[in-house]
Amino acid sequence: MAVSVDKVYKTVLFVLNKEQRGYVTPAEFNSVAEQVQFQIFESYFPDGNQQYRKDQSNSQNDTEFFNMFKDIEYKLYPFEQDSSFTYDANRDIFSTNDNVYKIGEVVSNYTDVNPVINSTTQLVSKAEFNKISRSKLTAPNKKNPLFFTGNAGSGDLTLKVTPTPNSITVNTIITPTPPKWGFTVGGLGQYVYNPSPTATTDFELDISEQSLLILEILKYFGIVVNDPTIIQAASQEAQQMEINEKS
Repeated sequence: MAVSVDKVYKTVLFVLNKEQRGYVTPAEFNSVAEQVQFQIFESYFPDGNQQYRKDQSNSQNDTEFFNMFKDIEYKLYPFEQDSSFTYDANRDIFSTNDNVYKIGEVVSNYTDVNPVINSTTQLVSKAEFNKISRSKLTAPNKKNPLFFTGNAGSGDLTLKVTPTPNSITVNTIITPTPPKWGFTVGGLGQYVYNPSPTATTDFELDISEQSLLILEILKYFGIVVNDPTIIQAASQEAQQMEINEKS
């Protein structure tokens, strides 16, 4: 379940108002919200690595709902997908315009042979790729293909695979879409929330990150809250105020 960008923004405004710290425009909020969402997203990887080491040393709780490594893995599920890569025969590369953050398993599919070969493909550096490919002893084949990554002029991610397969299947982690609090301008010049999907984009992080999102956004505006329960109470008060205004 995603985090409502409207709820986060209104809670931030509520706290800023109580602290007499002024007003944050939607443009300012959207810019900071994008940075904070990405900051939290990036933290999953070193945190997950640390928890994985605890798993290996059997020092971590493996109870169904209290395994921290699984919790972090769960938060990344919405960002895991098989990205679509298109082959460019002129440059002999595969490319995608998906916003890829990390590449997982790459499978090269050779459908021009019988039986069909689907091989897990090893990632190497470009220098290693050239060195291994030149050697008769280590030259890649359809059962042991290699690839290295690059970047097209448009910023698209590219993969050079050898031997060239008919297609590739690439498991990736994509970067979260930037959140956006959409609005229209009311008769008095006020900002009016527009929940339309064409105007607004919620945070893509798990709902459990809501308080952390608010806390981190407030830091950018000079407010440090040491007790997370204050944020929960502020969120409830902001919601109640909105209900009162509509009644």
